[in-house]
Amino acid sequence: MPARKWQVLALLFWIGAINYADRTAISAVFPLLRRDLGLTDVGLAAVGSLFLWSYGATSPLAGLLADRLSRSRLIAVSLAGWSAATLATGMVTEPAQLFVLRVLLGVTECLYLPAALALIADYHGTGSRAMAMGIHSSSLTFGMVAGGTLAGHLGASIGWRPLFFLLGGAGLVLAAFAAYWLRDASSEREAEASEPLSVTLRALARTPVCFVVFAEAALISISTWIFANWLPLYFRETHGLSLAAAGFSGTFAFTVGAATGTIAGGWLSDRVARRNPRLRLRNMGLFYAAAAPLLLVFQGRRTALAVGSAVLLFGFLRGLGSSNEVPLMCDQLPPRRRSTAIGFMNAMNTTIGGLGVFASGYFMSRFPLSHVFLGMAGVVLLASIVSLAGFSSFRLREIAKARCGPADR
Repeated sequence: MPARKWQVLALLFWIGAINYADRTAISAVFPLLRRDLGLTDVGLAAVGSLFLWSYGATSPLAGLLADRLSRSRLIAVSLAGWSAATLATGMVTEPAQLFVLRVLLGVTECLYLPAALALIADYHGTGSRAMAMGIHSSSLTFGMVAGGTLAGHLGASIGWRPLFFLLGGAGLVLAAFAAYWLRDASSEREAEASEPLSVTLRALARTPVCFVVFAEAALISISTWIFANWLPLYFRETHGLSLAAAGFSGTFAFTVGAATGTIAGGWLSDRVARRNPRLRLRNMGLFYAAAAPLLLVFQGRRTALAVGSAVLLFGFLRGLGSSNEVPLMCDQLPPRRRSTAIGFMNAMNTTIGGLGVFASGYFMSRFPLSHVFLGMAGVVLLASIVSLAGFSSFRLREIAKARCGPADR
């Protein structure tokens, strides 16, 4: 079991990387889509928002399925489905086709994270849970960087369509391997009967920490998706970088900072949770409070290096904070309810994040993109206030003892 849990994490790392590459790489070729498909700024915003809204609308169902069916099988099915949608994106000839495929991408990708994060929690107990989730989270940010960089280079040299053929084909190959090799963990979930949906929802409603995590995660997702959607375009138009350089700069600083932060934050989170799981909330709020002022770099005209450095540090501090979210919920919930909670969290994150992306597309026709990024400082500060309010409000007796996974027994 000790070796198996890390082997499963290694496979999920690469699946997670493809997951985020497929959903975010398209932003690096927005100038080409604007030219070839005649998309306006609002149309480009719709490319991101339609994905997030379809993802959010179906995420609660994805969580329910992952708590009732085989998590490993859902992961393989999800990977095959979104890879097929990605492959088909390279064949579109008009905006309507692209919009439909972005909706399909959201519906198929939403099955992945609730199943994958709960599977990691099944394999890893409190001694390594946050660290394992931090490593997996770093795969998502790695996928954003790799996808954006690859998109920029391919777009500048041979066009944007080969990008989607390459990503989709790689995903289909990995899906076949996952279907053959990946298996569910032997855990207490196998001995638990599936409970009615009404029972699950009432149980979540009686878990106060879930509401705090849902609220702060939704706020943080606004900044995450606005950066993912618009940073490449910002570096292209504001600093005059090439398409390849803008694709790299628009993903590297934020996502590498976030990846490093989630790994370090997971390590720290596991250690404070051994004393008291409630301390995860405190750390989350403090790190968000430290991250928010860094976005003031967008006030006035700064060099690309100054902006990139500030965004990298912001991503690092944000990662230190957000690495506490899912481990905190998994500490409080039995295995049979974890995917459902993660599904609802994803629904809120992507729905509100999609609204943020769409609203920013509207405002950027009237204000510079830098003003949109500057406004994210207030949103992140609000997430800090929510987290610290939860920490100060919950009594020790309201925080359930963290459950151990099979590997820790």
